[in-house]
Amino acid sequence: MQKTFPIVFPEGSSAVAFQPKAIADLEMALPQLDLHPPRPVIVVVGGAAGLRHYHVARLHTLFSKVLAPVAEALGAIVIDGGTDTGVMRMMGVARHWTKSTFPLIGVLPVGVAALPNACPPCTEAAILESNHTHFVLIPGSNWGDDSPWIAKIASLLSRGLPSITILINGGEITWQDAHESVKAQRSIVAIAGSGRAADALTAALDGNRSDERATQIVESGLLQSVNLEHQDKLREVMQQILMQKVETVRSRE
Repeated sequence: MQKTFPIVFPEGSSAVAFQPKAIADLEMALPQLDLHPPRPVIVVVGGAAGLRHYHVARLHTLFSKVLAPVAEALGAIVIDGGTDTGVMRMMGVARHWTKSTFPLIGVLPVGVAALPNACPPCTEAAILESNHTHFVLIPGSNWGDDSPWIAKIASLLSRGLPSITILINGGEITWQDAHESVKAQRSIVAIAGSGRAADALTAALDGNRSDERATQIVESGLLQSVNLEHQDKLREVMQQILMQKVETVRSRE
C-alpha cells in the first residue's frame, strides 16, 4: 500500500498527502491520514474562477464567521477541492484567520495539481491552498474527476455521523458535485445570492425548474437554500442538520 508523504509550502506550512490508485482502495487508505473517524463532515463545493468580485467580501465573512466556527465547534472534518482559488482559498484562509484546528482536506486529480517545488503537470494545473492539512491526490487529469471521490471520502469519514454539502456559486463541476451528494444521501445547502449553480438550485426550489439538472436534486428532498446575507440562518441550519443526527446516532449506542 502506498504511504502518505508531506507537502511543504514556501510559507512554511505543511500538509499530509496521499495518492490512492482506485476509489475502492479508500477504505484501507484513509486510516493513514490519522483523522480518527467517525466525525461530522462538511463538504464545500462551488465557484473557483467564476466568483464575481462583489461576492468575495461577503463570502469571506460567511466562511470566517459561520463555516469555520461551526466546523471547529463540532469537531468536523471539512473537504473541498484543495486549490488556491475561489471557495477553496476562502475555506483555507478562514481556517487560518480563526486559528481553527479542524482537518481541512483537499481532494483533486493528481494530473492537475501543481505541487510546491515541482513542475506543473499541465498548463491547466492549479497550485494547492497552503492552509489545508491534508490532500488526497486522486487518479485523473481532468477537473471533475474528483467529484465521486469527494462524496466517497465524506461518507467514509462520517460513517453514519452527520454530513452536509455547502454549495456556493459553481459551474459545471459543481452540478456534478451536487448529484454525487444526492447519490450519497447527503443534505445540500445552496447559498442563494452567490450566483450560478447555487442560484439555479434556489430558483428550482421555488418552482422554476428551467434547468433540468436541478430536478433530480430538488426531488431528492435533500436540498434547501439559505441566502448569502443570512449568516445566522446558515449557522442554525448547519447545526440543526449536524447536531440532530449526532444525537440520534449517540442515542443508539
